[in-house]
Amino acid sequence: MMPAAGSGRRFDPANPKQYAPLAGSTVLECALAPFLDDARCRSIRLVLAREDPQRRRLELALGRRGAVVDGGAERCDSVLRGLVSLADGMDASDWVLVHDAARPCIARADIDQLIAQVDGRAEGGLLAVPLVDTLKRADADGSCVDTPARTGLWCAQTPQMFRLGALRAALERARAAGRVPTDEAQAMEWVGVRARLVAAGHANPKVTTPADLALAAAVLAARGGIGGGA
Repeated sequence: MMPAAGSGRRFDPANPKQYAPLAGSTVLECALAPFLDDARCRSIRLVLAREDPQRRRLELALGRRGAVVDGGAERCDSVLRGLVSLADGMDASDWVLVHDAARPCIARADIDQLIAQVDGRAEGGLLAVPLVDTLKRADADGSCVDTPARTGLWCAQTPQMFRLGALRAALERARAAGRVPTDEAQAMEWVGVRARLVAAGHANPKVTTPADLALAAAVLAARGGIGGGA
């Protein structure tokens, strides 16, 4: 499942980042392609804003396995709506992969590694990379106040992988309590699930600014195209 209903205000409000041109396609379609090509993905949900002008074109691209779902106010609401849609044809115990449309450089090998390490061995998991940069905590004026230890800290990425029923219940519980998780793993943490962190072996940058788009293009070119890195 791919939530892509946001406006991407930090990129260009007039031109959402998910439709920025990349590698002869768009950011969203680069992110989606490895899952469309994967026979293990029996059902695909793309969550878009109701008024998205690309909606019909993408519905056709998804084919029989896929469907477009209306997004919600927050990312977690969009994910929840996608899960509700998937529940019509899946069991609560089935695995769901949630991937950001703004991460167009996902490597097929990393998807394989995530599935291999999580399926049957954990309650869920996510791709991530150990933090290597030094962290600084700032005060309200933007001045450095201390340097938190980075031991044990990771940068979360996507896909994130959880059982459909468990993730749906966790998100519903969070929203009922007025809480807004920033990713699926946080919602699961709030109900006591300790997701497995699976180290990503290939660059998977998130496109947030135009500079990120240039980086993503360079990554895909060096890798030989979408889904490369096997």
